[in-house]
Amino acid sequence: MINTPDNMEAILNHQICGFHQYVLTPPIHLNYVSHNFCELVGIPKEDLLDDKKDLYEQLVYPADRKKYSDFIDKISSKEQPLTGEYRLVKKDGTILYVRDTVTPRRMDNGILVGCSVLTDITDMKNGNDDLRFLNETIPYGFLRYTCEKQPHITYINQKMIELLRFPKVKDGEIDYLEMYKSNIFLMIPMEERRRFSKYLNRVYSADAPIAGDMTLLRCDGTRAHIFGWVTKCINEQGKTEFQSVCMDITESYQERKTNENKRYLQALTDVYDKIFEFNLDTNTVKCLHCDEASYFKRFEGIAMQIEDAVNRWLIDSVSPEHQDGIRRFFIDFRQKRLHETDGKPPQIFYKARSTDHSIKQYTGVFIKIDESVSFYCCREIKDTANSVALKAENDQLKGKMRDLVMQFSDGIAAFEVSPEGMVKPLYATENVCEFFGYTEEEWLPLTERFTPLENFVAYSEVAYESFTELLRTGEAEFTYFDYQSDTERKIKAICSEKEPNTNAPRYVMLYAVEGKTETDRQTLPENRTVSIRTFGYFDVFIGDNPIAFRNKKSKELFALLVDRKGGYVTSEEAIGFLWEDEPANTLTLSRYRKVALRLKSTLEEYGISDVVEAVDGKRRIVLDKVECDLYQYLSGKEEYAQLFKGSYLTNYSWGETTLGELMNHQK
Repeated sequence: MINTPDNMEAILNHQICGFHQYVLTPPIHLNYVSHNFCELVGIPKEDLLDDKKDLYEQLVYPADRKKYSDFIDKISSKEQPLTGEYRLVKKDGTILYVRDTVTPRRMDNGILVGCSVLTDITDMKNGNDDLRFLNETIPYGFLRYTCEKQPHITYINQKMIELLRFPKVKDGEIDYLEMYKSNIFLMIPMEERRRFSKYLNRVYSADAPIAGDMTLLRCDGTRAHIFGWVTKCINEQGKTEFQSVCMDITESYQERKTNENKRYLQALTDVYDKIFEFNLDTNTVKCLHCDEASYFKRFEGIAMQIEDAVNRWLIDSVSPEHQDGIRRFFIDFRQKRLHETDGKPPQIFYKARSTDHSIKQYTGVFIKIDESVSFYCCREIKDTANSVALKAENDQLKGKMRDLVMQFSDGIAAFEVSPEGMVKPLYATENVCEFFGYTEEEWLPLTERFTPLENFVAYSEVAYESFTELLRTGEAEFTYFDYQSDTERKIKAICSEKEPNTNAPRYVMLYAVEGKTETDRQTLPENRTVSIRTFGYFDVFIGDNPIAFRNKKSKELFALLVDRKGGYVTSEEAIGFLWEDEPANTLTLSRYRKVALRLKSTLEEYGISDVVEAVDGKRRIVLDKVECDLYQYLSGKEEYAQLFKGSYLTNYSWGETTLGELMNHQK
């Protein structure tokens, strides 16, 4: 009997699963494949046999090729039967888990061959190994979802289902879990969706995980607060997907928010006579603060239904001519129509009976704490002209604020405003200094003198008129961009006195109402392919995806650096291009500094911070880090000769100088 594969064709082709034979003496290659092996991988025999290279290795899943190579090396070195497991990619892209048993044998001519039998173990692997590292016993939520514009969930574990409070499906009722699976954004509150989408884009483009906390919307309408991770992975089918692990931190988050609200409430009690908490989630209102003689003292801390409380507590005490107006004010609040996009808290003026039953003028304001809770704060508007008592009150307030400031660590400032509109800072933490556009070193000298308000706020992104409005109305809320944390943040401001015609000084307190950062800044891998288009409209791409610059001036600064072809651009030169009609002075230098910081932030976000180099305030583009049609055209290579079609940096008028040079170069 001759023991060769050719004489055993029928057995090998139909009875031994996935049979094939290696030549293990270099160059390693297949010298025989059975019919059922070809059917298993979906590839014809002629595409697998080559005596000069190993075509079989090309079928091995890329992440498993090192494992496969080590497996073959062991067989070749020990010449004994061995079994290994790895994945194969079929012709149609399907992933197979296989168990490979190879028996080596050295031929008479010294060539080592290995007879291999493959067993398809895909079903067993999917049943036993899929998500084994994150099974249902772990105390964290786990999600897998697609990398689409509207991701859909492919897997959700039981802990995550419990965290989001999905009800059991009953006959005839909606399956909320399946509905949420079709669009992951259903579990993200509206105000968080932009941030969440931004995180997914960053994870996808940078191939780097991100960790942080955020709010989720439960199926029952309540909110959960989680800390978790998002990472990009390749699944068993070779497709890209996102995976997230989530820890429920709702209890600790609420405790932290409660402590923050207590501190903020303490600050507000120095300014307002009465403070009420409105909770839209529970539809309740309760009195948090009032003086001892107030009618509301007997109800302090007691929650009542909003509609009953508004009528019984608040509107009944209001003068008849103002009742309709204040009733509409509270209705608009409940229907979330009050808070405008400019960030200013809504307020109303009205007359009402005071504790001594006399009619007095009051002002009320809603200060938003979070999406559910707002404080309604009101106080009497006094005739304060030449009031000695008020001066004593403000002196006392100054002392209270000093004590209060020393307790806050997450962003607080206080400053005195003279009747003449001069400002002197009293205290400030570093992140609030940045709100005004100052460094800590620049801020300290200001505390020793009075500065005109217009000069004091010149570096801030908030308009001078907004600060004068604060002094007139007594409270405001500002949104600004925090360059250190690369996030938008909010500052709430309250003023001790709101009458403009007063000789008494006023004290303004600024309180940063949000945490310092959305997430800790991630260090992104800086290996992105950056391509720049200057012929026509200016744009920058990461692969095929354009960079979305948040600020037009930062995009223009980047275009200017590209136009300089690697030469350094000074601050004064950049100002001359970005603000052509304005000289380089303290104000424009401050603007330029913010623009440069925004550009740096954007490049870091996309993982390409190394394409711009900054030295002593000068900046340049790093030529070998980018691909640019301008640089390619100027290289003189034949393949780039047709790139320039007669337009250059169409977005910017200052590009005409280089455009003229290009036209001459074309001639």
